Amino acid sequence: MSFFSRIFKIGQAEAHSVVDKFEDPIKLTEQGIRDLKTDLQTAMTSLAEVKAVAIRTRRDADNRKKLAADYERKAMLLLQKGQSGALDTAEAERLATEALAKKEQEASEVTRVSGEAQRHEQMVNQLQANVNKIKSAISKYENDLITLKARSKTATSTKKINQQLAKIDSSGTLAMLEKMKAKVEEDETLAIAYGEMATADKSVDDEINGALAKGERPAAGASLEELKKKMGIE
Repeated sequence: MSFFSRIFKIGQAEAHSVVDKFEDPIKLTEQGIRDLKTDLQTAMTSLAEVKAVAIRTRRDADNRKKLAADYERKAMLLLQKGQSGALDTAEAERLATEALAKKEQEASEVTRVSGEAQRHEQMVNQLQANVNKIKSAISKYENDLITLKARSKTATSTKKINQQLAKIDSSGTLAMLEKMKAKVEEDETLAIAYGEMATADKSVDDEINGALAKGERPAAGASLEELKKKMGIE
């Protein structure tokens, strides 16, 4: 699968907001990122190799240019020696001619090798652009993946909440609350009724004891005299 095909596939996965049972956008995006990283490694290797060739070729061109200049310098020295008599003029000219031939040969190689170096450098620029494009795509889709995962988690949570809310019977809940309210009112009225019954069932002894507890003594003299008369006691 080509680089742009993978990008298109990831774009399709990103465009689909609904996850079906056959394609998971998160998994597709993760796979696309892995593919892009593989492409990046391949492109980086190619870039390094071509860049190394470009560097060697450019150095070769520079070295040949220096060598051509050196042959020209030697030819000039030979001619100077011929003129000064340090070397036979004919021999000096012959050797100078040979040096100039070498210089021309190296100059020709400089042109050829410089052309190769330029082509390699252009290829380096193209590969570097591809590397930068892949890096940018990886960064973009990694950020998109973070957003996609967050949206997926939020959507899942929201779906569960909505499902739970959909199962709630509002009329049934209101009926249950009304029953609870009636039960509470019933318990409250029973409590009041039991309280009134407890007050009504209070005995005389309770009243006497209650009065004594308050520090009051009942007026029992008259009742005592009446009780004696009933019993025939004087």
